[in-house]
Amino acid sequence: MYNLIDENGERQTDNCFQKIGRKFFDFNFKVKQRTLVLMIVFVALLLDNVLLTVIVPIMPEYLWTINHNEKIKLFCPGEKVTNKDWTSMIGRKHFGSEILTSTRENDSISCIEELKSNSLSNISSESIAIGLMFASKPVVQLIVNPLVGPITNRMGYTVPMFTGFVVLFISTIVFAFAESYKLLFFARSFQGIGSACSSVSGMGMLATFYPDDKERGEAFGFALSGLAMGVLIGPSFGGIMYEYTDKQVPFIILGALVFLDGVLQMIVLKPSIKPEPQLGASLKSLLMDPYIVLAAACITIGNMGIAVLEPSLPIWIKSTMKASRLEQGLVFLPFSLSYLLGTNVFGYIGHKIGRWLGTMIGMLLISIFLLIIPLAVDIGSLIVPGTIIGFAIGMVDSSILPIMGYLVDIRHVSVYGTVYAIADVAFCVGFATGPAISGAIIKAIGFQWMLTVAAIVCFLFTPLIVFLRNPPAKVHDSATFIKEQCPVEYQKNKIIDNSNLANNIYRDVYDYQYDYN
Repeated sequence: MYNLIDENGERQTDNCFQKIGRKFFDFNFKVKQRTLVLMIVFVALLLDNVLLTVIVPIMPEYLWTINHNEKIKLFCPGEKVTNKDWTSMIGRKHFGSEILTSTRENDSISCIEELKSNSLSNISSESIAIGLMFASKPVVQLIVNPLVGPITNRMGYTVPMFTGFVVLFISTIVFAFAESYKLLFFARSFQGIGSACSSVSGMGMLATFYPDDKERGEAFGFALSGLAMGVLIGPSFGGIMYEYTDKQVPFIILGALVFLDGVLQMIVLKPSIKPEPQLGASLKSLLMDPYIVLAAACITIGNMGIAVLEPSLPIWIKSTMKASRLEQGLVFLPFSLSYLLGTNVFGYIGHKIGRWLGTMIGMLLISIFLLIIPLAVDIGSLIVPGTIIGFAIGMVDSSILPIMGYLVDIRHVSVYGTVYAIADVAFCVGFATGPAISGAIIKAIGFQWMLTVAAIVCFLFTPLIVFLRNPPAKVHDSATFIKEQCPVEYQKNKIIDNSNLANNIYRDVYDYQYDYN
């Protein structure tokens, strides 16, 4: 037993244990709170990506219907438009502007099918319209991301996170009831604002609530699995609902789920303006940091491995293997399923072997198996390279995101909104440039050489990752800022018992008390 005596000579033993007890209960509360925060971020990414992909099986057919509504009423009264070609988009993170125009197979060609065959001259213009609508979301997200980061520094993470929910809910409702291309285009573009708010503030909150490297990696891996699950669920959910119900039904169901997520945010996060206690690094200073730029480049180049395949692989297997539409869609399942596995597994393993090494191994695997894909002779032989590439991209993403948080910790100030805005921009750049350059390269030198070029770029970039092994810390003046904002009050107590145990507990409990005013 030991006793603590204050300046007036009164015993403080009971007070010591009370403080230890409060610290214990506060710790349990914080663990539960950050678990709920992790679930909120997971659900937000899941629902955002379900909305991203649920429109894939719906919009091409629906837009054709509203563009030819008068003809359908005149020539095909009572005929219902259906679409079973949504399987070609299962498991894809992003997608091009393909138009899937086949309808259900009957004993004879339906009236609507005949109308479609007579409207072939308009297909190219409709392809462009749908392509622009699909592309509007990542473009808007790319523009808004750099703005959200500094906003989180000044307002905290909860308000931008809740803003993302509001935008996602509005977009979902507009998708449900819009009956014109302009409104649908608005809903798709507007979603980009919500995605930027949710992803940047969500990743920033995770980095704040999980300061330990091991726990941070596991948290990011779990959150990214929400992205992969959304990509998997969206096309299937949309296709089935649109096949057997109406266009509004999948969006109304999704809107209800988004609303529940908003209620959970109101209860747990209690959105309010809470500026960060430290002044975060500016966007310019982070972009001038070569280590952060290197980490962002890892995200762009790593994800470009799948981005170049999304518009080109279905066309290649159709022309070389006579693949059906179902096979063209299922070929992407190994990518997404293994990505889901990779993000969760390497969130933990990356801490053990070093996240820089996990990133490097992932980049090497991507470059190797991109070269193997053109050697496939049938659909089955694409399963192994597709699985490895998806797993490797999961390795890269779940390793590099914690690294970016760590770089901010040691080289700048531990305020994460801006750095994860850069990370989200890196994702958008990869999925915007990948499909664009792949089409031009395929036209010039073919599918196999396009993947060879992508593999070479990925391979040549890989050695640079070694610089992330032990990045140097940078001295900054945040300590002075903290001292001014959070003055330290030193406890003036004396210890009668000079044993090591008493001294250790004294240091743990009484040494410093921070008064945040």
